Amino acid sequence: MKRDSFLAELASIVGPPHVLTDPRDTAPYFTDWRKQYSAAAECVARPAQTGEVARVVELCAREGVAIVPQGGNTGLSGGSVPSGKGREMVLALSRMNRIRDIDALNDTITVEAGCVLAQVQQAAEDAGRLFALSLGAEGSCQIGGNLSTNAGGVNVLRYGNAREQVLGLEVVLPDGRVWNGLRGLRKDNTGYDLKQLFLGAEGTLGVITAAVLRLHPRPTAAATAWIALESPRRAVELLGMLRERLGERVSAFELVSRACLEAVLAHVPGAADPLAAPHPWYVLVELADSGEEAALRDRVEESLGHCSERGMLRDAALAQSEAQARAFWRIRESIPEAQFENVKHDVSVAVSKVPELIERAGAALERAFPGVRIYCFGHVGDGNVHFNVGDASLVARRPEVNRIVYDAVAALGGSISAEHGLGQLKREEIRRHKDPLELELMRTLKRALDPRGLMNPGKLL
Repeated sequence: MKRDSFLAELASIVGPPHVLTDPRDTAPYFTDWRKQYSAAAECVARPAQTGEVARVVELCAREGVAIVPQGGNTGLSGGSVPSGKGREMVLALSRMNRIRDIDALNDTITVEAGCVLAQVQQAAEDAGRLFALSLGAEGSCQIGGNLSTNAGGVNVLRYGNAREQVLGLEVVLPDGRVWNGLRGLRKDNTGYDLKQLFLGAEGTLGVITAAVLRLHPRPTAAATAWIALESPRRAVELLGMLRERLGERVSAFELVSRACLEAVLAHVPGAADPLAAPHPWYVLVELADSGEEAALRDRVEESLGHCSERGMLRDAALAQSEAQARAFWRIRESIPEAQFENVKHDVSVAVSKVPELIERAGAALERAFPGVRIYCFGHVGDGNVHFNVGDASLVARRPEVNRIVYDAVAALGGSISAEHGLGQLKREEIRRHKDPLELELMRTLKRALDPRGLMNPGKLL
């Protein structure tokens, strides 16, 4: 089928206004958020319901047109944009944005893939519940993309990754058939847990169109603290002590280097240093509980005092208002844009090895690039460090920088992608780090579900 006939049939499925071909309309869909990857495709199709997705996928399977599923296009590894090889089209799911059901007694919410994460959070809050997934891009990222990349975010310490928030899925398979696995069950021991195949698969095995997500009781009390430390080792020690004294109340524990804070202060109008004097390292801690806020604050203050007496922290500011807590979080959330152009790494090691990773990689980079500036921050509570290096001048030497950082990660038994996925960015690099048998098993799954390789080609494998 020629391109014009293909576009006409797509238009008959989703409606002519929702097949985009004009470069002015398609440009935002063809370039990733960091503007590292950009390639044209034949068109963008914007279906409004699962049946339309199924028909589009069936048409593409018949005509041999590859499909690039896309949510909010906020990914950082080039996984949601065309590869530029062969016939491709972008399947944008933003019109599929309905909340299908909320079952407060079962603590579940059923949503379509195009729902913006903040929309799901608000729907849960309106029902008196909490949807725990929280990311810096939550105002624009979509649930389908979150699940396809197994997003992490700030609450992994307490609630787990996106994978842990899912009870059921609806998926359009590469041949256009629809698997309806929208079950809100916590116990279902009837064979393979098929939903796990599609979570974190980056759209290479099928298109997630809807999900049943876990909800949690909404906390009635919160406390936020900005804490100064002398080193990442102290941060890990502090995490252990706070969890020992406060248990699961610790929901987020974010590491921030002084370099990151200074970048934010220079980049964000109105941003202010939470403490009077500068310190080399900080953690931002969020705690949540049921009961009265005053009682939680008392417990937090007592615990911070205990840690201070033992030399674990240098100084601390406990937010005195919701506005001050938001100001603390604004610093953390502004870090990625405050140092936008450099060599970025999303890596993970065991929590206990985070300090060694920072020390080892930092020393090796200093030897290779004397005076290099490192921006280190991330979710130290789950071992996920964003280790960003240098400025725009170092981007041309990315392979050298990557080798140093990834070798340090590998030596400590870590992962080169903690929460951003592989996409195009790390597709080749992963071959150096995964066991050949593991890669072969992944390829076997890919061949079984997508034998023609039409689902998000050029990504992950």
